[in-house]
Amino acid sequence: MPTVISDFSVLSTDYAHDPYRSFAELRERRPVHHEPAVDSWFVSRHRDVRRVLTDHETFTTETLRVRAEPVMRGPVLAQMAGAEHTAKRKIVVRAFTGSALKDQEEAIRTNAQALIAPFLPRGRVDLVGEFGKPLAIQVTLEVLGLDKRDWRKVAAWHSGVAEFITSIVMTPERRAHCVHCAEELEEYLVPIIEERRARPGDDLISRLCAAEYDGTALTTGDVTALIINVLAAATEPADKTLGLLFRHLIDHPDQLARLRARPELLPAALAETLRCTPPVQLIPRRAVADVELSGTTVPAGSTVFCVIGAANRDPEVFHEPDRFDMERQDLGAARSFTAAAQHLAFGAGLHMCVGASFVRTEIETVAGLLLPLLEDVRYASGFRYEESGVYTRGPVALPVEFRPRPGADAR
Repeated sequence: MPTVISDFSVLSTDYAHDPYRSFAELRERRPVHHEPAVDSWFVSRHRDVRRVLTDHETFTTETLRVRAEPVMRGPVLAQMAGAEHTAKRKIVVRAFTGSALKDQEEAIRTNAQALIAPFLPRGRVDLVGEFGKPLAIQVTLEVLGLDKRDWRKVAAWHSGVAEFITSIVMTPERRAHCVHCAEELEEYLVPIIEERRARPGDDLISRLCAAEYDGTALTTGDVTALIINVLAAATEPADKTLGLLFRHLIDHPDQLARLRARPELLPAALAETLRCTPPVQLIPRRAVADVELSGTTVPAGSTVFCVIGAANRDPEVFHEPDRFDMERQDLGAARSFTAAAQHLAFGAGLHMCVGASFVRTEIETVAGLLLPLLEDVRYASGFRYEESGVYTRGPVALPVEFRPRPGADAR
């Protein structure tokens, strides 16, 4: 049985420091936990979370009108329903599947090779700050058709957008800063969108400009919102997941050794990383009617946060759920990046993350490149691992030392 934490709060400093140690108490003693300060409910059992994410009649994405639309500069895919959702999601998904995904795999590899090359002779790199974050944004810009040389300013604007969406409590000053970042990003994107309408290329922005819904071309506002939607969906999980994957492998050298010997286990290692430490820890919905979850009635109109990290460690679904095991038999790596996934790291139902296939391709390609290059990889001397974030969560930094493979040049 978990130790009961008095005066428990998801908004507390203790929870932010280490939410994992609170998950068992949430599931067993507070499965539908109310936070009076934000008048929201936090649901943590796997069966309840899956219901909230898939019962679209009872739980809507209306909360995103407040949580996302001001910085997305318009409605996002998760807010849409029916024919509009199907049509616009299909446009975006086509950019992350099939032959398009094959082309992106080469772009991912090329970007990763260029980024890691300067660090190979040094035998040291921060896989988050020096590699993962710039890689995630640069690759996404390439898919969109934006200039990679602008990645630092786009990353700064995107950081403000992400902060707005993922903050449960926000001061007026931070809110104003985040909205300003979104306005700057919109100002940057609008002339590019107009230029692609006149001279389309082979990129996602051009395809969005050429697309129609209900017989009418998407407006510049529609395209802007979808671009920012893609930025969030493709970069937020990717930069955190790479760091989390290497964290688990370094902490479990026996599994790292097995993965080096059997590279075909990489998809399973990635799936287990997403289950054990999902980069998106909370997903919000709104209850449209009074609804009972695990014996508690959630009132109509309430905001409900799905605690993905807790649901992914529910012992009713996963054996020894707090243990990282890339060869576990109750996960199903083959389906872990589809709507049939047992874990909930990408959500579930109609609004499952559009970037799931892209994140898989990106992390598998990059990890497959790095593992042979970074021999004897380990934490840098004196490093103490730390994560941050309650809504989204990942390593603050991941400086590693390694023995470069003789003659390694990342090609």
